[in-house]
Amino acid sequence: MKILPPTLREKKRYLALEVVSETSASRNQFLKELQYSIASLVGDVGLSESGLRLLYFDGRFAIVRCIPKKTWVVRAGIAAITDINKKRIAVRVIGIGGTVRSVTEKYKDRKNYTLK
Repeated sequence: MKILPPTLREKKRYLALEVVSETSASRNQFLKELQYSIASLVGDVGLSESGLRLLYFDGRFAIVRCIPKKTWVVRAGIAAITDINKKRIAVRVIGIGGTVRSVTEKYKDRKNYTLK
């Protein structure tokens, strides 16, 4: 099977997320809650069309990959997350980039993510 040339591949967007919670959540718990919130908004077909991948999660910062046409779906799903295992959580998009490197350089090492 041949590899697709770059011109035929799906484009990608990477979202940098700030995660604020009462207790630390695991990567799997966060991913399941994100998938559930997106699926409840747009259904299973919308979730699969978004091309969602959780690339990095450390409890306070996360990087999520999606396709550009469905960025609004992923952002809406992120905004709908309010709790994980009955513990309150707030997730906010702090930036969007075209490469993982640009997102990590711009947003990961910030000391204070919240806007004033």
